[in-house]
Amino acid sequence: MTDVRPRTRTTTSASASPEPAPPRRRRRWRPSLTALAIAAPAILVFLYFSWGPIVSSLAMSVQRVVIGGESSFVGWENFAYVLSDPGLPQATLNTIYYTVLAVLFGFPVPLALAVFISEMRSRSWYFSALAYLPVMVPPVVAILLWKFFYAPDADGLFNTVLGWVGIGPLPWLNSTATAMPSIVLETTWAGAGTAIIIYIAALTSIPSELYEAAELDGAGIWRRVWHVTLPQMRGIIATMLLLQIIGTMQIFTEPFLFTGGGPQGATKTLLMTIYDYAFVRVDYGAATALSVLLAASLGLLSLLYFRLTRRWSRA
Repeated sequence: MTDVRPRTRTTTSASASPEPAPPRRRRRWRPSLTALAIAAPAILVFLYFSWGPIVSSLAMSVQRVVIGGESSFVGWENFAYVLSDPGLPQATLNTIYYTVLAVLFGFPVPLALAVFISEMRSRSWYFSALAYLPVMVPPVVAILLWKFFYAPDADGLFNTVLGWVGIGPLPWLNSTATAMPSIVLETTWAGAGTAIIIYIAALTSIPSELYEAAELDGAGIWRRVWHVTLPQMRGIIATMLLLQIIGTMQIFTEPFLFTGGGPQGATKTLLMTIYDYAFVRVDYGAATALSVLLAASLGLLSLLYFRLTRRWSRA
């Protein structure tokens, strides 16, 4: 009797619920560990070159930085110094003014051109290449070229064209009223190509059945754009608008090379103020403090924007 019972229990338990083999669990984790090991160098490089400067900037913003010497902790002194700068309000207003102009005039242009190019089905590739051509021009070369076009005398290219219809000559970059709109015109020309390509790619993902149904209902091109194209592109439009706001709030190259912040400080932006702190006054603590304030403001703006447009972009 004692010999039969253990055999019966062993046979029954083995046939009823077999236990999973431990080697199978180890084999499940091997691909994940291998992928992590392959991606680890790229992750470390990304963290070092992307988050490393961010952490360093946060540390420098609360220090009195001494080049070649030992930095000292000053707490919020750099932030108080930056916020009390009498030139900061003007730079902030100039940056906001540029952003508003770029969004009102520069944001709809790429979308309209993308819709126009998508309708030109036979030669869409030609217009796409032509629209992207300004992006391939180096920014400094484009700015110097447009600076020549903006010559304030009557022999300037733009003033010559305006003279044909009895307008001008305009001061363009030499007037506080026209300097910032002139910069917006150039940046719209230079940066529209990338947005156009993105919009064209989004347009190709819209089902053609929707356009066919709209055409059967007698809808023209404007009604198709309003009732089909724009609703189908809500998500990409919302994302591109946020990216443009963030990018325009960090404008530096164009006002720096066009006007140097003039005339009378009408085009001096926040990034030009940061540049002035770092390389003119050689105050890296104040420069990083203003950079942190700008980054925090853009982060809060992004969160607010996502909350306001979350339902609209997903509809």
